[in-house]
Amino acid sequence: MKKSLSFLVLLSAFTGTAQSSTESPDSAAAAIAAQELALERNTADKGFGPQSPRDLAKKKGENKRYFSPAPAYQNMNLCNIHFHTNAEHKGGDFTTFAGYGDGHGSHTGYRYNGKLSAAESKPLAEEVCKSEHGGLQAGDTIELHYVHSSAMVTPGPTLNSCLSEADSNPQLRVEAQVLVLVNNPKAVDFNKLAAVGQVNGFYQALHIPKATGKPIQYAGSTTGPAYNEKGSPLQVSWSVRPRVLKVSAESLAKWCGENVFKEDHAHGVRNLVRNVKLLSPMK
Repeated sequence: MKKSLSFLVLLSAFTGTAQSSTESPDSAAAAIAAQELALERNTADKGFGPQSPRDLAKKKGENKRYFSPAPAYQNMNLCNIHFHTNAEHKGGDFTTFAGYGDGHGSHTGYRYNGKLSAAESKPLAEEVCKSEHGGLQAGDTIELHYVHSSAMVTPGPTLNSCLSEADSNPQLRVEAQVLVLVNNPKAVDFNKLAAVGQVNGFYQALHIPKATGKPIQYAGSTTGPAYNEKGSPLQVSWSVRPRVLKVSAESLAKWCGENVFKEDHAHGVRNLVRNVKLLSPMK
């Protein structure tokens, strides 16, 4: 199916892949500061809308660009599911800073604040969802993104699946849930969280968590480390649940082995956007 190339390029940055880092903490902090400065310079007076991710506890925002909120996810088509290593957002049960990282999405973001039992955090025999950039272990935090589109689409690989020939500029909504992986096969099954079906004519994730707190909603953008130094021009309605859910690390491994989205590893994290000129006001 032929789609808008420029839009696909922009969407590809949403799921930037993590990279390893050998930088010292001081040099990494300096690199992040330089990226934040570059982001400010590259977006100043250019009309960019509000950006993501953000500190969910800070409601101040001075971005003047307004767009209509996307419909409720139940009235949109689920088009993609993917996840990031560490929470991209800060808030609720995930405010423990993971580190400055390498500026390319690795070793940054926020972690689960709570404590796990010795059994829950016992290392697995081997990492799960491994890639050339490493894998995940029991105790790791991930942020799961259920991406929805107003276009008539079906769930599939990459955010290209959110587009159609008839609608290359759809409304987008992301329902986000932060998870912590545990070494317990009886914990929540990730495959259940990612199960897909049709409800009232719309493709849906059938088991989006409903008991992890009232979602915090705000107007933002696509994420991913490719936007650390430039603004995302895309408009996204966000709903981020504040409470963390424990999931079986073993079940995530099975999902990474085979799923309709062809996801087999975690994606990188965009720096937290702290410039109020790039944030929407929150109620």
